[in-house]
Formats: sequence, structure tokens, C-alpha cells
Amino acid sequence: MNYQASDDYRHVFQSGAALLDVRAPIEFHKGAFPHSVNLPLMNDVERQKVGLCYKQHGQEAAVRLGHGLVTGTAKDERIAAWAAFAHAHPEGYLYCFRGGLRSQISQQWLHSQAGIAYPRIAGGYKAMRGFLLETTASAVAECDFVLLGGLTGSGKTELLMQLANAIDLENHACHRGSSFGKHAHPQPAQIDFEHALAIDLLKKRARGIQAFVLEDESRLIGSCSLPLSLHLAMRQFPLVWLEDTIENRVERILNDYVVGLCAEFIAVYGAVDGFEAYATRLRTSLANIIKRLGGERYQRLAAIMDLALAEQRHSGVVELHRAWIAGLLAEYYDPLYQSQRSNRAVRVEFSGDQLAVIQYLRQRRMEGRGS
Repeated sequence: MNYQASDDYRHVFQSGAALLDVRAPIEFHKGAFPHSVNLPLMNDVERQKVGLCYKQHGQEAAVRLGHGLVTGTAKDERIAAWAAFAHAHPEGYLYCFRGGLRSQISQQWLHSQAGIAYPRIAGGYKAMRGFLLETTASAVAECDFVLLGGLTGSGKTELLMQLANAIDLENHACHRGSSFGKHAHPQPAQIDFEHALAIDLLKKRARGIQAFVLEDESRLIGSCSLPLSLHLAMRQFPLVWLEDTIENRVERILNDYVVGLCAEFIAVYGAVDGFEAYATRLRTSLANIIKRLGGERYQRLAAIMDLALAEQRHSGVVELHRAWIAGLLAEYYDPLYQSQRSNRAVRVEFSGDQLAVIQYLRQRRMEGRGS
């Protein structure tokens, strides 16, 4: 039988097709794709044994060993899991690393043992990843981009959510982009971040969008690193600056980094452990910038934070947090961001409050600026 294989990677990612990843778990956790589920042909130990055999005795011996390792109940259970996936996702695909033996064997077993003809991805993970990396590079070279800047707490993420042509880098990285930006849940693997970004660009370009708005970011968003082509290009992109009052910014940070973050930790770890983990995260975030703050300023802000956390733990009241937030903005973040804006003043093409910036960016897109 001529088993079906597809190399239409564009369709796979635009459609959001479910993907059956038959690589070993260690490979999957290093990086995969959205909508993929790891149901391996071989577990990590089996893969290691087969790989060693391949190096020492060649492919034929390695294949024989693989069939010997994955047999009986283990084989039946794996085929049953694939069959359940195929029934749940009839429009999906399966893949291995290079689209070679592992995906072909899985495809053959699925057909012979479960009667299911399920397509595989030609070229496998390696080819799909290459396609996505090229997708990002092509977008950077071919599309119009503008950066959204602004002081900390000015509401850049809120604004991006209102634009159909925004690429939310922080959302893809699961991080808010500052020392205080970690969420209760971990960040994705670097490879997963790159894939999510590329697929976002791919889908938006498929809808005819060729002009994008990005938040002004450094190379690193927490532990996730921007693709080099994008990072280098961002040094030249025009900049739109979002302005807001200090009162609104303090309120926004209080809601996001205190109320919201505390709720995240409690949802993950429970009321008692969650609050303690949240308090530790706040203290650690402040300590991470002690060298830039200076010892005296750090000690003063840390003492205010401790008082605020004690009050929040006792009564649930968060008002005392406003003091360290306002101090951190006025004494650290605002001077830093104002300096950065001054150094790039020639690239600032518009500034205003949220409403004015939204109107400007929507009009900019309609006019095809930069195309």
C-alpha cells in the first residue's frame, strides 16, 4: 500500500490540524507544535538503545531491535492510543523527526492493526520547523512593522488586544517582559515560543494582513529569545509611544502584578502555599534588580513591599502596594524608559493616549504605511 504523506506545511499550520507526535518524550519536550500530542513509538530508553545499535551495527539491526523492544502488550497499547487519537482527530497527521522510519512504521501499524489510514508529514518535525523559521524570516523581510512603546504600566498589552494586526510577543512567551514579568505557570520552551510566533504571523498573513504592530521588546522576554532576524530588524522599526498618567499606571500594575499574580498562584498552589509562592516571587523580582536600584533604594522599597505583603496576607487589602509600585516607577523604570525614548526620538512617529494611538495605528494600517 502507498501510505499517504503530506508536505503541505502551510495548510497543516493554517488549519490548526491536530498532530500526533511519535517521537520519544525527550524530543517532544525540547520542542513541538501547537495542537500536537506525544504518543511515542518508542520511549526514551528504547530510543536510546535503538540509536546505539544503529551507530554500532547499522539500520537493519536497529530496526530489528526496535521491533523486538516494541512488541506484545506495549505495541498493542501504543497502537490503541494512536487509534483513539485518529478517531478523535480524523483530519490530523502523524510525524516523527525526519518523516522516516518511525512515522512510517507507526502509519503501517495503525493501518494493519487498527484499519486506519492516517497521513504522515513528509520530512517530519525537521521540515515543519524549517518551514516555520522561514515563515518568520520572510515576514520580517516582506511586511511592514511598527513598535509600540511606552512607560511601564501604560497599557501596551491592553492596546494590542484591540488590534487585529498585533503580534503579542509577551503572550507567546508567557511573560510580561520585566523583572516582575513571570507568571505562576512556566514559560514555553524556546522552540515552542518560536513556533507559536511563526504560526501567528502565518495565519494573519493568510487573512491578508501585511502590516503588524509589536510591543517594543529587548531580545529576551524572560527566558524566551526573539528570533535574531526579528530582533535585528526591530532596531530600525518606527516607534509609536503610548502615554498614560502615573495614577492609571500604578493602578494597572497593582491589578496585574499584585491582584492578578496572587490569584494565579492561588489557583495553581492553593490559598496558603499560593500566597507564599506569590510573595516570594515579588520579593525575588525586586531582588533581581538590586544592582541597578542600588542598596539604599532596594532596602527602602523592599521594606515597603514587606509591609504591603503582611497587610495583604492578614486582611486581603492591597492598597499598601501602591507605595512601592509608585516608587519603583518614579525612581527606576521611568528614567530608564525615558532615556531609551530619547535615544530613539528620531524613530518616534506618533505619541498619544490609548484612544489616539489606537486610531493612529488603525489608520496607519489602512493607509499601508511602509509598504
